[in-house]
Amino acid sequence: MNQSTPKRFIAGAICPRCSAMDRIRSWESNGTRYRECVSCDFFEQLPMTEETLDPLETRVSRGEPKKESDDFQPVRIIDPGKR
Repeated sequence: MNQSTPKRFIAGAICPRCSAMDRIRSWESNGTRYRECVSCDFFEQLPMTEETLDPLETRVSRGEPKKESDDFQPVRIIDPGKR
């Protein structure tokens, strides 16, 4: 009996071949996980074991530096009762 799940896009996933974001879809069938890119010819099949399932790179796991502002100013709390 074929036990496949619907193909679903992986939010934030980056294709290892063409580097397109949000173009990878994944599904499982008969103990195998499949992943493919809808923008290029990337296709991968993996047995479903914990050791072999490496997560795809996403915008969060990519390690892009955070954009923090250098314009920090201290906040002063003023007591409205004192003038």
